[in-house]
Amino acid sequence: MRGIASFQRFTSPRALLFRSPSSRPPPPYHHSPSKPYSPLLAQSLLPSITRFRSLQTDASPVVVSEDDSFGKKQVISLTPQLYDYILSNVREPPILRELREETATMKGSQMLVSPDQAQLLAMLVQILGANRCIEVGVFTGYSSLAVALVLPESGYLVACEKDAKCLEIAKKYYELAGVSHKVDVKQALAADTLKSLLDKGEGCSYDFAFLDADKRKYDEYFEYLLQLVKVGGVIVVDNVLWHGKVANPNETDKKTNSLRKFNQKIFEDERISTSVVPVGDGMTICRKK
Repeated sequence: MRGIASFQRFTSPRALLFRSPSSRPPPPYHHSPSKPYSPLLAQSLLPSITRFRSLQTDASPVVVSEDDSFGKKQVISLTPQLYDYILSNVREPPILRELREETATMKGSQMLVSPDQAQLLAMLVQILGANRCIEVGVFTGYSSLAVALVLPESGYLVACEKDAKCLEIAKKYYELAGVSHKVDVKQALAADTLKSLLDKGEGCSYDFAFLDADKRKYDEYFEYLLQLVKVGGVIVVDNVLWHGKVANPNETDKKTNSLRKFNQKIFEDERISTSVVPVGDGMTICRKK
């Protein structure tokens, strides 16, 4: 989960994952009634975009659609208390907890996916019955280890990462967890690794892929992964909500614009079916048709 500045370390979920309500930015669907609705904002969201009004209180952390066709549906907005509750129900294997705690002492520790994200990735792999997987952007290996732990003994995971220091930590934990034989570490530029897999005739041979790397190259990586994943296979893309910036028309930095453009592309892509899940910093689950 790279680049989310507010996610500093993960040793204390309440203190470190959330700021006080007064300092947190408004949710991405909130905007000032005095400002006209921006086409840029509308283009960054799903076609069924509508206004929501906040009912968030200590007792009721929800928002409700102002569109009557939604039937006053209440949608949960996470609070520190709710997130603590979610984390308390995550079955995090001890080896993953050890890796998370070691990573928390490192510079850039905010790039680690959260335990609930890792749990979702592992669950998807199990539901698919996946045997061959790819991860683009390994960091210290938390998400790839979560996947490798649930792969069958014959399972195979290509782990793409260019940072040698991070990979040393990842490989140490693969070894400690007894899953090194399942993980093929590729220390190189991800695009080069993915292209080499295609050149070797491995197109349409992977069941599952997780993308969590350079946001400005998401489009390029996704196109490679779509060729590598088989029909019915799944690609999960991390950071698609980019801390709410994609829905804020005032945010125009290069990474935000790249993600906004990428999101719009895959929402409209007829080659896949998609579901955006507001877990962590937002994950889009894509199934290849």
